[in-house]
Order: sequence, then C-alpha cells, then structure tokens
Amino acid sequence: MPSEAKLSLVKSLIKDMKEFPVVAVVDIESLPAQQFQKMRATLRKKDVKIVVARKKLLTLALKEAKKPQMDQLEAKYKRMPALLFAKSNPFALYATIQKNKSDAPAKAGNIAPKDIVIKEGPTNFVPGPIISELAAVGIKTKVDSGKLAIVQDAVVAKEGDEISAALASMLKRLDVKPMEIGLNLVAVWEDGFVFDAKTLAIDEDEFRATIVQAAQWATNLSVEVVYPTKDNANLLIQKAFRNAKAAAIEAAYLCDDTKESILAKADAQASAVKAKAKME
Repeated sequence: MPSEAKLSLVKSLIKDMKEFPVVAVVDIESLPAQQFQKMRATLRKKDVKIVVARKKLLTLALKEAKKPQMDQLEAKYKRMPALLFAKSNPFALYATIQKNKSDAPAKAGNIAPKDIVIKEGPTNFVPGPIISELAAVGIKTKVDSGKLAIVQDAVVAKEGDEISAALASMLKRLDVKPMEIGLNLVAVWEDGFVFDAKTLAIDEDEFRATIVQAAQWATNLSVEVVYPTKDNANLLIQKAFRNAKAAAIEAAYLCDDTKESILAKADAQASAVKAKAKME
C-alpha cells in the first residue's frame, strides 16, 4: 500500500498539473547536484517549478490529472525524468533552459545529445599511432606540412548514441565538448498538444529576421496594389504624390511643386538642342 508521503506527492503533482498551463518532461541524469540546485533557483524566479519523483508516481499523476493527451508525456521519459510546471509558453521555457546550459567534455557512457561532428581541417597531431586511433572512431586524416589534417567532416556519434571510452578520450584530445551541463528538456505539454524539444528549438534572431522580412514584403505588396491600411497610408500618399508630380512634369503643368523641375527640364532640353546645332 502506498505510503502517505507518496500519496501526498501524487496529489501535489495533480494539483500542479491543473494549475500550470504548461507541463514538461526533463531528464536530469548526469546533472551535478550543485548545477541542479542553481537551475532550480533560476527557474523559480521565472515561476517555473521542478519536481523530481519516481517514474511510477509521475505516471500515476499524469493519468489521474485527466487532461487531454497529458499522459503521452510518459512515453517521453528518459533515464531520470522530472517534471517542470510553467506559466510561460513552451518556446520561452525551452529558451530559458538552453540559455542556462554550459558545454562539457564527454565521458564514457554518456548519450550524445545531438550528432557529434568533427570538422575537416588541420590538427596539432604529428603522424604516429594517433592515425589509427582517429580512424578507429571514424576520422580520416592525411599528413599536411608535417601535421595531421582531417580530410572531411566526420559524424563520430549520432544523437542518442552511447559514447565509448575511446571516442570520449579522442574528443577530449581534440578539445571537443559535445555535452551540455543543465536540464535536458525532452517534451512539453500545452493545451492538449505535446511538443518534442526539437520542435521548440528556434533561432530567435533568425525568426525575428523572418518576421521583419515578411512584414516588409506585405507592406510592399499592399503599396503596389494600392490597398490602404493604417500602416501604409503615408507610403500610399507619398507614392501618389510622386506619380502625380511626375505626370504633371511630363505634361508641363506649372504649379509650385513642378515649376522648378519643368524649368530645369526645359533648360536641359535647350542645352541639348544648342549642343546638337553647335550654337555658341
């Protein structure tokens, strides 16, 4: 029979699931206690709550909460899951977690968080046994100016692969730090939808630039087809004025706005005729 403490924890989890609009699964395996406490404090400032419990208790709470599709988060558990409860949107939550991560070297047995790619180019290694050691982890080399150079980009581990001792050692020698110290966001639930972490990985600068470009294209199109809005009214008036002025100048219609341009045009035409006729 479950203990009172466990029942109380499940009730607390269910309450949080009903109170917070966003629920996320994170993996805290290999996260040092000091970094975990630091991250917990950082999240608390942003009204994000993290709860660590046994998988069975987390699963029970997900099912008992009876919110649409929330129980699908169970399939997203990693080795050591925990739940996050947030009031911000999933994208903001993902960005917060990513910004509080730091790079770290790989250790034997670690799981690659993403594809680990070794870029082509020179190294500081001199030819020797290191050639076969590099080849053993899938890195092809050649001798260039007395040093080894990597011939082409090499994917030495795919996302989700377990990193071997040999690969961990080689990555350290290459000064490659593929691991990240911090919470590993796995999936997020909001309003009946479950988002994988990859879906939330948006380059904010690129996204902002795309929105700005789309707005510019929309403005240009609305001006071109003369579709008036409060945002393009000034541009339409300016365009209409330029077109009207150009037509007036072409028709030699004198007014305060065209007289200087018409006189300048007439002077230029007279000068051209004079030059053509070779008149002094």
